[in-house]
Amino acid sequence: MARGGTKFPLIVYRHLLGRWWTGLVAIGLAMFGLAYTEYIQPLGKLMPWRWQLFAAIGGLGVFIGLFVLLIRQFAYVQAFPNYLKLVTPFLRINISYKRIQKVTPTEMHYLFPRKSMSGWVWDIFEPLAGRTAVVVELKAYPISPVILRLFLSRFFFKDKTPHFVILVNDWMRFSSELDSFRTGGAPNPRPPQKKSKDSILSRLPQK
Repeated sequence: MARGGTKFPLIVYRHLLGRWWTGLVAIGLAMFGLAYTEYIQPLGKLMPWRWQLFAAIGGLGVFIGLFVLLIRQFAYVQAFPNYLKLVTPFLRINISYKRIQKVTPTEMHYLFPRKSMSGWVWDIFEPLAGRTAVVVELKAYPISPVILRLFLSRFFFKDKTPHFVILVNDWMRFSSELDSFRTGGAPNPRPPQKKSKDSILSRLPQK
């Protein structure tokens, strides 16, 4: 298998799941509190299903929250010699460089203006608004756009044209690696090797 470049975490994916897991764990712990309240009541022994139900909901909430915390680590983008790989826990696609038309850096708030969002959506998006994303314009999507929009956030798509909005921590390094692979160059070229010393025979005087 061809060696790929750096794995850059997908910030949008991690940001959104980061909000979800804390809320789910908080709800789970609250349900455990209600379960305990029901358990110590006189009816707790007569109707154990009441506290058991709250405890089950609490356990499910904590489990799902921790699961979300875990899977958010498996969302990244990585350049390879022939394609760009986009990975999430539930979606893995390879984007051939032949599909890519151009790559441009743009700040997120230009791609997703404030006026295009409702209040609660802006609250979610605001921490990302000032960051720079890399927009990968495509000739066509590698798979159905319906599937892509089902598994990826709206903040991966600025409009209905074929493209991806990719937000990573080090957008300059990601863009550089992507350009290097697309043009056939090595992202981390090796330093030129020193020429070996001339042999003894080459030092002999020439007639």
